[in-house]
Amino acid sequence: MPQDYTTEEWDSIMSCNLRGAFLCAKAAYLSMKKQGGGKIINTGSMTSLLGNPKVIVYACSKMGILSMTYSLALAWVTDNIRVNAILPGWIETPQTKNVRIAFPNVDRFIKERVPMGRWGKPADFAGAVIFLASKASDFITAEYIRVDGGFAQGTNNPEPYNTV
Repeated sequence: MPQDYTTEEWDSIMSCNLRGAFLCAKAAYLSMKKQGGGKIINTGSMTSLLGNPKVIVYACSKMGILSMTYSLALAWVTDNIRVNAILPGWIETPQTKNVRIAFPNVDRFIKERVPMGRWGKPADFAGAVIFLASKASDFITAEYIRVDGGFAQGTNNPEPYNTV
């Protein structure tokens, strides 16, 4: 829970998720500016929009990604650089495998709360990334695409976080 995080844990997660993303974007900007433009696609999370008291530092870092996406998009638009983000939901990854082990009820939670009734797979957000990287998105910047099986739209009850 929020009160259990140490300052060191806060700093480590923020450094990895937010500082790391900023440094990558900054490096990409320098190359893209030289070549006359480009597209940066950040990875946020459904927690960028919803929060989660069990992973508050992660949620804060991912909200930071969204704010950074908006700010960089406005700062770099005149250099023909578009900055957008994808917001994955509950995706099967090595990290979420640990969640499944720590919280045995999470699979039931996913089936009940994700309108598509399943965990997402990394391949599920490939289409969103391809679109944002393509010419089809040339007039899109400072935007995000949720890839969460409808979770964010269908979630308006914080109760599941207290039961998982």
